[in-house]
Amino acid sequence: MCPSLKFFQKSYIMMAVLMSLNTSYLCAQKSPNRTLHPPNLIIIFTDDQGYEDLGCFGAPKIKTPHIDRMAKEGMRFTDFYVANSVCSPSRAALLTGCYPDRVGISNVLFPRHKEGLNPAETTIADVLKAKGYATMCVGKWHIGHKPDFLPTRHGFHSYYGIPYSNDMDLDRSATFANDIIFREGQSRENLKTKKDWVPLMRNEEVI
Repeated sequence: MCPSLKFFQKSYIMMAVLMSLNTSYLCAQKSPNRTLHPPNLIIIFTDDQGYEDLGCFGAPKIKTPHIDRMAKEGMRFTDFYVANSVCSPSRAALLTGCYPDRVGISNVLFPRHKEGLNPAETTIADVLKAKGYATMCVGKWHIGHKPDFLPTRHGFHSYYGIPYSNDMDLDRSATFANDIIFREGQSRENLKTKKDWVPLMRNEEVI
């Protein structure tokens, strides 16, 4: 791939993160009494959330005090554009800054699928990790549940969450942790799969 094409594949998402870092450094440099250090970055990406489902966006009954505080102390945006309307492609775009089709994630992935986001792709986590950040992914991943595609292969030091949607089931080929806890009559010898029995993972193992 030619350098210019690779450059134009990266969208405003990666640029926004880097601009944020540069702006923080510039502001710190203007104040001689401030210690130079990179800001903490938290990205919360949710499924099926309405515009008014947070207190800081006017929710009359839903209480979200911690997120409201983050909005008050940081920056609150009132417009958001996503590259796709479903789980896997939208996450691939957010992490890479590329259109989903360009990174091979054009539709929702299921436990039966063997593909995922190519480890050779550069993610926001890769960029931040290279700058010395400690990176972690918590919650739903959904851009590949095989070992090569998990968060730990995409710039995250650690991962704790579910590999795909909560209405899916367990992939029998998953790696089980030595301290795994089985529930509802399940065991290593009597392992069954059922809709809505989504596995919980720690790094690259089901726990």
